[in-house]
Amino acid sequence: MRSRSDRAAGSERTAAESGREAMGSVAIEVVGADQAAREIAGLVGLLKNAVDSGASVGYVPPLAEAEGEAYWRGIVEDVRRGSCVLLGAREADGTLVGTAQLLLAMRPNGSHRAEVAKVIVHTEARRRGIGRALMLALEERARRLGRTTLVLDTRRGDPSERLYTSVGYTLAGVIPRYAKSADGALDPSAFYYRVLTEGGQP
Repeated sequence: MRSRSDRAAGSERTAAESGREAMGSVAIEVVGADQAAREIAGLVGLLKNAVDSGASVGYVPPLAEAEGEAYWRGIVEDVRRGSCVLLGAREADGTLVGTAQLLLAMRPNGSHRAEVAKVIVHTEARRRGIGRALMLALEERARRLGRTTLVLDTRRGDPSERLYTSVGYTLAGVIPRYAKSADGALDPSAFYYRVLTEGGQP
């Protein structure tokens, strides 16, 4: 996972790398399917860290290794098919400390739309602006791909809501009893959107 050649293969540096110094030598890159396949163990570790620390990312703790691996192998295939853009955040030594996904709507009437998903930062790398850098890099990719309507959802009341509103997302509404938490409670989820224009502003 830490090899320089592995980091270079299948990856593309984005403009978000200009914030590398501010984030403590973390760089944001596009992760290709082959590269992601080589890094399944690191990706599973990131997802497990998020789930087991209480993040609402589609699973409840404890996350089994096999469950996490099956999830990421599915994402690798989505990246290969072109329906998912996967970003990674790396320390200078190559350690993967964050990921984010842009899920592209594939039907003809949704070719302008994408969903932001699984914005994950390892607990030991938080509060360094990595989540924000991932969100801005996703937006840059969306613009390049002509995806001008972005949507996402998160558990209502989570700190992630502040991140999303800070980068321009608007609350569309809240659905009660939407996602199950670790203790079995049914939590509300907040749904957000952001509409982009070609000029760089919403």
